[in-house]
Amino acid sequence: MRRVRAIAPKLEFFQAGTSEQDKIDAGVLSAEIDDLYLEWGLQGIEGLEIDGVAATSRTLAERGPEELFREALLLVKAVCRLSEAEIKN
Repeated sequence: MRRVRAIAPKLEFFQAGTSEQDKIDAGVLSAEIDDLYLEWGLQGIEGLEIDGVAATSRTLAERGPEELFREALLLVKAVCRLSEAEIKN
């Protein structure tokens, strides 16, 4: 969570920007925060292999089905009871 707090101010800065580069940087940081949440909150994945290897939070984020990654991320955030607005702050 410390890593999320370290990134959050940078994310807010880029979200306030108007340039295309600001939007790209905000998207990259937002994705990094999502990866950190999943890494922190997902204990394991049973019965899923990615590229022939048992799936982990890292492989799910990097090479797994996007829809499954988003579903797992939403569940982690729901357990944390954080709304999108609270996550940004």
